[in-house]
This record gives sequence, C-alpha cells and structure tokens, in this order.
Amino acid sequence: MTSASPPDKAPVCSVCIANYNGLKLIDACLQSVLQQQFSGAIEIIVHDDASSDGSADYIRTHYPQVRLIASNDNVGFCISNNRMADIARSEYLLLLNNDAELFDDAIATLYAHAQNLQQPAILGLPQYDAATGKLIDIGSSFDLFLNPVPNLNPEKQDAGMIIGACLWMPRILWMEIGGFPDWFGSLAEDMYVCCVARLYAYPVLALGTSGFRHWVGQSLGGGKVLENKLSTKLTRRVASERNKTYVMIMTSPAPLIYLLLPLHLCMLLLEGLVLAALKQRWTLFSQIYWGCLKSQWQEKKRLAAWRRQIQSKRVVSQSDYLKVFSLVPYKLRMLFRHGLPEVK
Repeated sequence: MTSASPPDKAPVCSVCIANYNGLKLIDACLQSVLQQQFSGAIEIIVHDDASSDGSADYIRTHYPQVRLIASNDNVGFCISNNRMADIARSEYLLLLNNDAELFDDAIATLYAHAQNLQQPAILGLPQYDAATGKLIDIGSSFDLFLNPVPNLNPEKQDAGMIIGACLWMPRILWMEIGGFPDWFGSLAEDMYVCCVARLYAYPVLALGTSGFRHWVGQSLGGGKVLENKLSTKLTRRVASERNKTYVMIMTSPAPLIYLLLPLHLCMLLLEGLVLAALKQRWTLFSQIYWGCLKSQWQEKKRLAAWRRQIQSKRVVSQSDYLKVFSLVPYKLRMLFRHGLPEVK
C-alpha cells in the first residue's frame, strides 16, 4: 500500500482530482488512491472548484496529506486541472475524476507500461460502470465526426482518445501540448489532448489490464444508457457538441478538414431539426445545434489561431492520423440500438 508523498520526497506520480460538490464521492475516490499497491511515492492534489457542499473543509480535515487548492470561484474542469498540473512535482500526471475509483494495481500498471515505452505517451485503463460492474470501454476510436466509439477488445491498445476520468501522461508531454484549453469549460478536453498528442506522433494507448470504476454522469450529469435508452442533460449536450466541433476544427489535418467540417455542420443542423421536431422541443435545436454553429462563428479567430499553432507542429501524415477512425457514424449505431436520446 502506498501513501501520499511527504514534502521532502519527490513523488513518482501526481494524482490530480478536480472536485465540485463531490462530498458524497470524494472518500471512495481518495481511498482508492491511498490504497494503491505501488512502491513509489504518490502526490495527491485536489482542486475544489468553489463547492457549496463543504467538500473543501472535509478534505482539509480528513485528508491532511492532500495538497488542496480551494478556489474562490467556479472555474470549470479545464482550469482546475491546469492549476493542479502547474504545481505538480512528479514526472507523471494522473488526471482522475472525483466520481472514479482506481483498482488497487492501477498506478503500478500505468507506471510499469510508461517505463517500458521509448517515448512519452497518453495511457488509459479499462473503464467499468461502478453501478453495474459492466465494462464501458478500453479507450475509444472515432468516427469521422469525432464521436468516440468505445473499444471493448483488451488486445487493441492504439486508441483515438482516453477518457479524462482516468488519464495518465508524462508531465513533459502535458507541457508540450499546453494542457487543457481553459476556454473549453468542461467536456471534450480529453479528446483535445489526445488528438494533439497523436498529431505530434505521441502514442495514445488503452491498456487491457487493471482498470477503474466510474460513477458515470455523477459529475456532469447524463451521458449514459439507462434501461436501454441514452440519457443526457441539455447542458452536457450543449458543451459536448460545441467543444467536439472546436477539437475537429483545430486538429483535423488538411485537406480533410475542408471536406469534413461543412458536412459535419450540415449533419448537425439536420440532426437538430429532426430531434426537435420528433420531441416537439425546439429549444433542443436552438440551444444545442444552432448554439454550436453560433459558438464556432463567435470563436473563429481564436480557433484559427490555435489551429495554425497546432498544425504547424504536426508530425504524422493524414493517413496515419486517421488509423483510429471508422467510416460508420457512431450516432447512427446508437440510434438503431437505443432510439432517440432522452435530453433532460
């Protein structure tokens, strides 16, 4: 069993936990870190994002070994993680959701694999539904519109993205990428760092052993299948479609982006019109889909500047970048399997 690293001992790994009103979840999360079967020192950093449920005081009282950043303002998931990474003292970062619980050998598994690699890489573990024990994914590939397609094959390591609920990378790679875009707020930031890493020719790998349990939807709401129906929250869907499109614009290589982006936006509008008409809720169209288009226009200068910077450092060819993409739109698969999503 490991423990948090004392101030005078350099840790091997910094576990960074973004917390907002997670009082009911934080014990299980922190205990899963403290109970790791790992011989190295682990630093635990928690950023409390101006919680109103007493989380910060609870952590300060019950977990004095934790480095606590208690924010006066709610700044969102991206800034929370950027702040923790800035003060981390270790070679490796493990970004961990407050609604996630590590298997006992998780950090040992990640560290051993990272040490065997010849270059920096983003690593992930199998994700299990904490409520049911069912395997959710072992990393994800993409369809052409950057919808994550869950992988369930433990032999397939090469991934398009690793979910940010449990994401490992060397701190030097985090610094090269520049961390999360602080203007994202929340959602698709994990997609962003994985896509940029792959453009820079760094592997994104999902390991088939160990894992973590995830109370899916507890932090941000929705995003899971309930009784064979896809259920999500309006605020989550708004941020997801907006930020996913941001990532597509910034990271998709040319000339693919010039074909893909107009098609993506047209399909979004069509999807929004059909969903709003069938559910008789026109706010779905205006807030999610039309709102996505408006946000891309409003952020066009920033997106163009970020795209120039990212693409100027691209190493991989377009064909190599697309190796983790599939042609069949994932939303169509989900539609046939689960019907129209329930948006709360």
